[in-house]
This record gives sequence, C-alpha cells and structure tokens, in this order.
Amino acid sequence: MTKANLFKTLLVCSVQAGSVFFAHSAVAQYTSEIGVGLGGLSYKGELSPGYQFQNNRPALTAFYRKDISAPITLRGALMAGLLRADDGNVKGVNGQIAPLHAYRRANTKGSLYEASAVVEYNFFDYHYRKAKVHFTPYVFVGLAGFLANTTTATNNTTLPALNQSGSILGLAVPAGFGLKYAVSTHWNLGLEVGARKVFSDQLDHIDGKTSGQTDLMGNPHDQDWYFYNGISISYTFYKINCPPQYKDNPKLLR
Repeated sequence: MTKANLFKTLLVCSVQAGSVFFAHSAVAQYTSEIGVGLGGLSYKGELSPGYQFQNNRPALTAFYRKDISAPITLRGALMAGLLRADDGNVKGVNGQIAPLHAYRRANTKGSLYEASAVVEYNFFDYHYRKAKVHFTPYVFVGLAGFLANTTTATNNTTLPALNQSGSILGLAVPAGFGLKYAVSTHWNLGLEVGARKVFSDQLDHIDGKTSGQTDLMGNPHDQDWYFYNGISISYTFYKINCPPQYKDNPKLLR
C-alpha cells in the first residue's frame, strides 16, 4: 500500500469514527451529572520544589456536569482540602536534605477552598448505552478561584521573619486529565489528575521579595502550584426531548 493510499484509508476511517461519535451528541446534550469525590491535595512551591506524593492531604469535592454535546462537557465544582509541606522532605543530589532547605528548616500547614469552572473534552460518548464499552478518557481546562489559609514556621531561630500566617485569595488555572466509567445507566465512577497554576507566590508566605536576610529564602521568579488527584462517583440525569410536532400540537400525545 502506497503512502497516499494509506493516508486516504486513515482519513476515511477517522471521518467514519468521528461521524459515529458526533451522531450520538443529540443524546449526550440532554444528560447531566451530580457527584462527589475524594482525593489528595498537594502543593508545589518554595518548600516543595517538585510534586511530592507524601505531601498529599485529604480533600473533598462536589461537582455538577452538563453535557452540551457528546465530546464537550461543562463542569462546575467546589473543593476543600488540607495543605502541607516541609523542608525536611526535600532531598538533594546526595540523598540528604538540600542545603537551602536544611538551613531554612521551614514547614507550611493549612487549608484551601476552591470554586472552579472547566470545560471537559471526552474522547468517547460513555453515556451511549448501545456501545460495548462505557468509558472515556478526557482532558479539561478552566478557571478557578481559591482561598488558602496557611501558616509557615521555621525551626531556625535566626530567621524569625519566616514565621507568618494569613489568608490568600487568588485565581488559578486548572488543567488535567481523567477517566469516566458508566457502571450503569445512572451511576458513574471517575478518576482524575489535575494541576492548578496559581497567579501568586504566597501560598507558603515565602516569595523571595522580602527585605533583609530572608530575601534569599525564596525564588521571586517562580509562582506556586497545587494539585488535586482523586476518585469520584456521580449520578446521571436524562432529559427526554419532546419532538417539535408534539410540542406544537400536544393533542397528539392524548
């Protein structure tokens, strides 16, 4: 098979697959879901330069999904969880605590509340009951507002300025991916991994911009992140669309 013929074959198959997928969008746009989730909340910043699984703390979420077509879903959600990070968990190249973290000896604890609105793109129509497999991978992106209440403390008595606490209100961009599985006509299970890019460097109250000795304790050019990874269960509602001929003439239903 020549490259030209191979390309044509792939193109035809892609079009056919796409037509089947979008053909069911009329069904998907009349479905919605309400659900809850349980997972872990983690932070990335001065006290945790990379994602650390051990920093995960419990988090709960509640959400509402509206399928506007087979591939596109709108989701609104509320989330609440705990934050935690410690300089003692950051290892250097030799396996010991990294020099800056060993000197700073700080830790952060607190809570975070989030309200978000995202757009999900589903690769399959998992609500379509005639399909053999009722699951889909999906990706999402959106906008979130958050309120974080955190306290940072240090065991280094020469750095008293690092002992701070307070609330931070800000915006973040959630993005990630997940899996949805329709267990039955109404009940679904989900798995999601997502990151939030924060437009602030104050989740841990260390931004490298303070005056005096503590101005070297942080990176002023790197903003904070937080992550949510969890599982969920949801219930699907179906809305039956009445054909136009019956809407215009209700007597036909008698």
